Amino acid sequence: MPDPASLSEDVLTGVSVDVRVCVGGARPTVKQLMELGPDAVLPLDSQIDDPVEVYVGEKLIAKGFLETSEDGEDSGLAVRLTEIGSPAAGLA
Repeated sequence: MPDPASLSEDVLTGVSVDVRVCVGGARPTVKQLMELGPDAVLPLDSQIDDPVEVYVGEKLIAKGFLETSEDGEDSGLAVRLTEIGSPAAGLA
C-alpha cells in the first residue's frame, strides 16, 4: 500500500493556486475615491523599480521585480523572483 503522505503530495502537485502580486498601496480619502473615473490616475506608495511581493492567500512566499514577459503570445508583465520562501513556511 502506498505511503499516504506521498500519495497526498502526488495529488496536490497538480492543483492550481491563485497567486497575487502586490506592487504598492494607496490611502486615498473617500472623497478622492468617489471622484475617480475613467482615465483617473491613482498614485501608489512605490516606484516602478521597487521590489514587489508575491502572495498565496495571505502568505508572503516571494519577492521580486516586475519585468515584461516575452513568452510568445503570452507577452505581458512578469515577476523575476529574487527571494523565495515556501507556501507552507512563507518568507521571513
